[in-house]
Amino acid sequence: MTRTIQQLFDLKGRTALVTGGSRGLGLQMAHALGEAGARIMLTSRKADDLEEATADLQAAGIDARWIAADASQEADIRRVADETLQRMGDVHILVNNAGAAWGAPAEDHPVEAWDKLMNLNVRGYFILSQHLAKVCMIRNRYGRIINIASIAGLGGNPPEMQTLAYNTSKGAVINFTRALGAEWGKYNITVNAICPGFFPSRMTKGTLERLGEDRLAAHAPLRRLGDDEDLKGTAVLFASDAGKHITGQWLAVDGGVSIVTGG
Repeated sequence: MTRTIQQLFDLKGRTALVTGGSRGLGLQMAHALGEAGARIMLTSRKADDLEEATADLQAAGIDARWIAADASQEADIRRVADETLQRMGDVHILVNNAGAAWGAPAEDHPVEAWDKLMNLNVRGYFILSQHLAKVCMIRNRYGRIINIASIAGLGGNPPEMQTLAYNTSKGAVINFTRALGAEWGKYNITVNAICPGFFPSRMTKGTLERLGEDRLAAHAPLRRLGDDEDLKGTAVLFASDAGKHITGQWLAVDGGVSIVTGG
């Protein structure tokens, strides 16, 4: 029997692991998945932030737990995966959200900063996705992987934005999503990417202060920045059976910034 829209979006009985989930966009998506019925495991580097975020989720009636780890370190990534499996059982939904940015002119961009971004923004996504697929998703013939890219991964920047490594890493995430979705479709694992535009967050604080929120909002056809609920719908779509026939795709959630051409 064809399911209702409420049933298609229902995540009861599912477990979601959200990296970089203690604040900002990660926490917003964790709320969305939890509100749809999923149990949530958060991970990020700082225990204090994780405790606060988990309490926030639990206050909303969401079953949430946390593990402190560095998503740029292979040993930590594998520990998070294994501990989540031990404490919560199979993972059905993975949100690869942990990331970092770096601003510098291309000719002076530090190599160590390049390596830092590639390890966290790309390599970490690969290791965690591979680990969870091998231990549960392939066996279960079920998985939902959501990679957080960025509209920075869709092209270059205006002159005042000098984030070569960040753009490169997010472009890699988009093609990682396509390639993995193509390869793992036979296991009923969907792999999709969200490309946020500017959202107020700790990562974007410096850019917003330097360029001005009003100026950045003016570049968007909707004349606004993202807010505390703008990623929730997309996250639940990609995580639920409402999106079961979507894989290898990216969706920009940016107020329309990425559709404007010609400066």
